[in-house]
Amino acid sequence: MRAFTYQPPASRIVFGAGTIAGVRDEVERLGGRRVLLLAAASGAGGAARLGAVLGDLVVARFDGAAAHTPVEVTDRALALLREHASDCVVALGGGTTTGLAKALAVRTGVPQVVLPTTYAGSEVTPVLGETRDGRKTTRSSPDILPETVVYDVELTLGLPQAVSLTSGMNALAHAVEALYAPQANPALDALALEAITRLGRALPRVVLVPADRDARADVLVAAWLAGTCLAAAGMGLHHQLCHVLGGSFGLPHAATHAVVLPHALTYNAPAVPDVLARVAAALGAPDAPGAVFDLVARLGGPTALRDLGLAGADLPRVIDLALAAPYPNPRELTADGVTALLDAAHAGRRPAPAPA
Repeated sequence: MRAFTYQPPASRIVFGAGTIAGVRDEVERLGGRRVLLLAAASGAGGAARLGAVLGDLVVARFDGAAAHTPVEVTDRALALLREHASDCVVALGGGTTTGLAKALAVRTGVPQVVLPTTYAGSEVTPVLGETRDGRKTTRSSPDILPETVVYDVELTLGLPQAVSLTSGMNALAHAVEALYAPQANPALDALALEAITRLGRALPRVVLVPADRDARADVLVAAWLAGTCLAAAGMGLHHQLCHVLGGSFGLPHAATHAVVLPHALTYNAPAVPDVLARVAAALGAPDAPGAVFDLVARLGGPTALRDLGLAGADLPRVIDLALAAPYPNPRELTADGVTALLDAAHAGRRPAPAPA
């Protein structure tokens, strides 16, 4: 028997195509009258549409969100929010923009409306990762969770193929780690396996045929489900390594997930063989780590940390940081084990199948 306690986080979810048209209603529903709009300069088209929908509710715009949510960037956005007495934050973009919205909300209490344009999933989690002095730390609070998430499939149609792939792998990591997290339960298991199945089925179609709306919708649903799993179940070794590699060495978040995930699964395989068997079945493959690696490689994604800019000389420092404060994980972290994991990930070696 598996004992558990489950209190699901609650965001309002609006899902569909063209749902951006209802964002003003969602802001007003939360009592918002003075919106700080967060949108990257690269998303000018979507930002213009959103600005037109919000109209005179927008009192300021900030387009300087940065990966891994550096506190100095948050401070600049916070000054703008206070200068204009904003009472609501509306964020359009991927995990970087969502992270900034969360950082502002937890500091001020203003409500958030988030429109994801990638498959990061962080929009439905009460978790915030921030970088200060070259170290990334995470914290969790109900005040971090966005009040409303508006999923608009049309906003993902222009997502570059490479970003679609790595962002989808980020979502896959959320679902996989939820299956062996200490807070796992039957409800999360069902959500995670549904997310993995959808990603295995639809992510190749999204990468190869970017305009496939049905595939885009499938992956966006999977990202929502996977993020919901992450919110309730927490994170393990895989996410810890990605946070270290991103926060301390500047590696791109989603691409790092794509590289590290198969090797983190290989590391944990002896402790949770039943979980890896379920992941493999959901992906329609005999071996989960190999299936994840092959999916990325087949679609032209990154498979080696060295190709993301991590020097071999940095590996001992990565290992030290990972071992200093390990996340909950089904297999105990050892220096030799993490070294082997990172060596394989740095070189981009395909994981060997686990012994029967």
